[in-house]
Amino acid sequence: MKLALILNAVDPSIGGVLIMGHRGTGKSTAVRGLGELLPEIKVVAGCAYRCDPANKNNLCTECQRKSEPGEALASEVASISVVDLPLGATEDRVCGTIDIERALQQGTKTFEPGLLARANRGLLYIDEVNLLDDHLVDLLLDVAVTGINKVEREGISIEHPARFVLIGSGNPEEG
Repeated sequence: MKLALILNAVDPSIGGVLIMGHRGTGKSTAVRGLGELLPEIKVVAGCAYRCDPANKNNLCTECQRKSEPGEALASEVASISVVDLPLGATEDRVCGTIDIERALQQGTKTFEPGLLARANRGLLYIDEVNLLDDHLVDLLLDVAVTGINKVEREGISIEHPARFVLIGSGNPEEG
């Protein structure tokens, strides 16, 4: 398990890890511990998608707009995020949705990023992945393969980078 986690941290293109083990074997502890061991990364300051300021080809639309040819984007140092995807999560929570509060108060349709935005350039951990709804599994696998989260809600179409190490764990007793 440790070797698989370390190899995926070194080379995220491996595609992720599926950890199976009985309750109490330290699956979640190992994943969260990996996040603490990884070095900090540079992210675009204030970016909800944790874009890499050095990679101009993989920026969200907001960072592309801020980026001027020949000038570097303002950056800050952040730790690698370990995002837990809860079993009862909805597609809106995972992918993102319309910010209802802003829509009601200001009358503007604004995108509210989901868990995939927070997981960009980090780890996405799904405990009890074998109990996750099939449509969410399909969605996560599609995003993991493409590295892009595409969301279309209420007339808004958003694309943002979503490159992460996908880590799932399961208990064989749960089916």
